[in-house]
Amino acid sequence: QVQLVESGGGLVQAGGSLRLSCAASGRTFDSYAMGWFRQAPGKEREFVATINWNAGRTYYSDSVKGRFTISRDNAKNTVYLQMNSLKPEDTAVYYCAKSKYSSTTSIEKEYTYWGQGTQVTVSS
Repeated sequence: QVQLVESGGGLVQAGGSLRLSCAASGRTFDSYAMGWFRQAPGKEREFVATINWNAGRTYYSDSVKGRFTISRDNAKNTVYLQMNSLKPEDTAVYYCAKSKYSSTTSIEKEYTYWGQGTQVTVSS
Protein backbone atom coordinates (compact mmCIF):
# COMPACT_ATOMS: atom_id res chain seq x y z
CA GLN A 1 0.00 0.00 0.00
CA VAL A 2 2.71 2.48 1.04
CA GLN A 3 6.48 2.39 0.62
CA LEU A 4 8.74 4.91 2.38
CA VAL A 5 12.37 5.47 1.39
CA GLU A 6 14.71 7.68 3.43
CA SER A 7 17.75 9.45 2.00
CA GLY A 8 20.21 12.18 2.93
CA GLY A 9 22.10 10.50 5.74
CA GLY A 10 25.86 10.55 5.99
CA LEU A 11 28.87 11.62 8.03
CA VAL A 12 29.02 15.14 9.42
CA GLN A 13 31.14 16.93 12.02
CA ALA A 14 29.62 18.11 15.29
CA GLY A 15 27.87 21.44 14.78
CA GLY A 16 27.10 20.67 11.17
CA SER A 17 23.80 20.09 9.38
CA LEU A 18 22.05 17.43 7.33
CA ARG A 19 18.67 17.29 5.61
CA LEU A 20 16.90 13.95 5.47
CA SER A 21 14.17 13.20 2.95
CA CYS A 22 11.48 10.52 2.99
CA ALA A 23 9.82 9.79 -0.33
CA ALA A 24 6.53 7.89 -0.37
CA SER A 25 5.23 5.69 -3.17
CA GLY A 26 1.90 3.97 -3.54
CA ARG A 27 -1.09 5.59 -1.88
CA THR A 28 -0.82 9.25 -0.95
CA PHE A 29 0.02 10.22 2.64
CA ASP A 30 -1.90 13.51 2.44
CA SER A 31 -4.40 12.60 5.17
CA TYR A 32 -1.97 11.24 7.76
CA ALA A 33 0.63 12.49 10.20
CA MET A 34 4.26 11.60 9.53
CA GLY A 35 7.10 11.05 11.94
CA TRP A 36 10.83 10.55 12.30
CA PHE A 37 12.36 8.09 14.76
CA ARG A 38 15.97 7.05 15.37
CA GLN A 39 17.83 4.09 16.81
CA ALA A 40 21.41 4.14 18.06
CA PRO A 41 23.47 0.93 18.48
CA GLY A 42 22.41 -0.96 21.60
CA LYS A 43 19.49 1.37 22.28
CA GLU A 44 15.74 1.28 21.70
CA ARG A 45 14.19 3.21 18.84
CA GLU A 46 13.13 6.66 20.02
CA PHE A 47 10.80 9.38 18.79
CA VAL A 48 12.33 12.44 17.11
CA ALA A 49 9.64 14.56 15.43
CA THR A 50 6.15 14.46 13.93
CA ILE A 51 4.02 16.64 11.66
CA ASN A 52 0.26 16.53 11.14
CA TRP A 53 -1.59 15.93 7.88
CA ASN A 54 -1.76 19.57 6.72
CA ALA A 55 1.63 20.64 8.14
CA GLY A 56 -0.03 23.02 10.59
CA ARG A 57 1.23 21.31 13.75
CA THR A 58 4.57 19.81 14.76
CA TYR A 59 5.98 18.16 17.87
CA TYR A 60 9.59 17.35 18.81
CA SER A 61 11.41 15.31 21.40
CA ASP A 62 13.16 17.38 24.04
CA SER A 63 16.56 16.16 22.82
CA VAL A 64 16.17 17.74 19.36
CA LYS A 65 13.82 20.67 19.97
CA GLY A 66 15.32 23.90 18.66
CA ARG A 67 17.82 22.07 16.46
CA PHE A 68 15.68 19.91 14.13
CA THR A 69 12.78 20.95 11.89
CA ILE A 70 10.26 18.59 10.33
CA SER A 71 8.36 19.64 7.21
CA ARG A 72 6.33 18.05 4.43
CA ASP A 73 5.33 18.63 0.83
CA ASN A 74 2.19 16.61 0.14
CA ALA A 75 2.30 17.44 -3.58
CA LYS A 76 5.68 15.68 -3.73
CA ASN A 77 4.71 12.91 -1.26
CA THR A 78 7.82 13.80 0.72
CA VAL A 79 8.62 14.60 4.35
CA TYR A 80 11.87 16.23 5.46
CA LEU A 81 13.97 16.49 8.60
CA GLN A 82 16.36 19.43 8.71
CA MET A 83 19.00 18.72 11.36
CA ASN A 84 21.17 21.60 12.58
CA SER A 85 23.77 21.88 15.35
CA LEU A 86 24.32 18.14 15.22
CA LYS A 87 25.88 16.40 18.20
CA PRO A 88 27.67 13.03 18.44
CA GLU A 89 24.71 11.72 20.44
CA ASP A 90 22.52 12.27 17.35
CA THR A 91 24.35 9.38 15.67
CA ALA A 92 21.75 6.76 14.78
CA VAL A 93 19.76 5.15 12.01
CA TYR A 94 16.88 7.52 11.24
CA TYR A 95 13.51 6.10 10.19
CA CYS A 96 10.57 7.78 8.49
CA ALA A 97 7.09 6.52 9.38
CA LYS A 98 3.44 7.11 8.50
CA SER A 99 0.87 7.35 11.30
CA LYS A 100 -2.57 5.77 11.33
CA TYR A 101 -3.89 9.15 12.52
CA SER A 102 -4.00 12.65 11.03
CA SER A 103 -2.79 14.36 14.23
CA THR A 104 0.76 14.43 15.57
CA THR A 105 1.80 11.52 17.76
CA SER A 106 5.04 10.40 19.40
CA ILE A 107 3.78 6.88 20.11
CA GLU A 108 5.65 4.36 17.99
CA LYS A 109 2.80 1.82 17.88
CA GLU A 110 0.55 4.40 16.23
CA TYR A 111 2.74 4.42 13.10
CA THR A 112 1.77 1.78 10.55
CA TYR A 113 4.36 2.08 7.76
CA TRP A 114 8.14 2.43 8.11
CA GLY A 115 11.06 3.15 5.84
CA GLN A 116 14.30 1.16 5.79
CA GLY A 117 16.29 3.82 7.62
CA THR A 118 19.25 6.03 6.76
CA GLN A 119 22.47 6.24 8.77
CA VAL A 120 23.51 9.55 10.34
CA THR A 121 26.96 9.69 11.94
CA VAL A 122 28.17 12.79 13.78
CA SER A 123 31.87 12.99 14.61
CA SER A 124 33.29 15.01 17.50
